[in-house]
Amino acid sequence: MVLKDIPADARPREKLLAHGPASLADAELIALLLRTGMKGLSVLQLAQQMLDHFGGLQGLLHAEPKQLKGIKGLGPAKRAEIAAVIELARRALTRELNQHPVFDAPSKVKNYLQLQLGALEHEVFAVLFLDAQTRLIKLEEMFRGTLTQAAVYPREVLKRALDLQASAVIFAHNHPSGAAEPSRADELLTQTLKSALALVDIRVLDHLVVGRNEVISFAERGLL
Repeated sequence: MVLKDIPADARPREKLLAHGPASLADAELIALLLRTGMKGLSVLQLAQQMLDHFGGLQGLLHAEPKQLKGIKGLGPAKRAEIAAVIELARRALTRELNQHPVFDAPSKVKNYLQLQLGALEHEVFAVLFLDAQTRLIKLEEMFRGTLTQAAVYPREVLKRALDLQASAVIFAHNHPSGAAEPSRADELLTQTLKSALALVDIRVLDHLVVGRNEVISFAERGLL
């Protein structure tokens, strides 16, 4: 079944034009990209199948092109369109953070980090280096593996911050298990790094722990 075969008042495109994109369910938005289903599966069913496969919209937004290849009914053209939309979302958020202070839109920082780190199968420690106006200079993955004070080297973070002439930083790391709850080791590491950076007057604004469906802020919890 293609979109034109769906009753007019239930077609995603007509609903979007009449009521705006927020009126559409996740599956309906994806169906607009897909346009057609496959034999025995309507386009809306295929869209919902994709969401189920990746564990919802958040998982789909983290999907790599090679992962999309595993979905029956997604040819090269459809995979390319979906990958392009995901990349546009990443770029739009990056440019927003490049141009405006991060505290103007803390939710966008969380969304940006979920797109960048949320679906990784290995643990990474990343740093958002910020200028004097707290605009994003660069996001860099600094370390991989289980995070401990032995695995994350303050001197490397300090050196990179000085190289980029950063005035402030936000730390971020992901929990591949999916749960975003910070550990005691995360707290100790944050304090170690904060003390090291304070020696050269570089502020630590936050440490964000990225799970699959949520991002927890140390600053919001009073842990900094």
